[in-house]
Amino acid sequence: MSFRRRMPSVATWRWLLAIAMLALLVLSLMPATQRMPTTGWDKSNHMLGFAVLAVLGHAAWPGRIWTVLAGLLAYGGLIEVLQSFTPDRMAEWGDLLADGVGLLMGKACALLLMRRRMSPE
Repeated sequence: MSFRRRMPSVATWRWLLAIAMLALLVLSLMPATQRMPTTGWDKSNHMLGFAVLAVLGHAAWPGRIWTVLAGLLAYGGLIEVLQSFTPDRMAEWGDLLADGVGLLMGKACALLLMRRRMSPE
């Protein structure tokens, strides 16, 4: 007998995505002098953050992932623009590139998770 757990609703995934986006925005705009969680390398921080957003976006809007990824990349661009107005942050094209790589990594992870969930046990 299989006891598969029920997946959260699409509305729940959308709330989780919104919360994650807000958290990423706050972390991105906080003064760099404050202690923050880190992977140890700025670009990997971007990749990890946007990979998480991609996985959540995949669950929040199934079937519209390319639109979601484009929107999330634009969100990354907005964060870079906002950082250019902060005193101790700066906008970098490399950060936006890392965001894009993270989004593709997150999409791949989401597809792997979907395949695993769909496969018979």
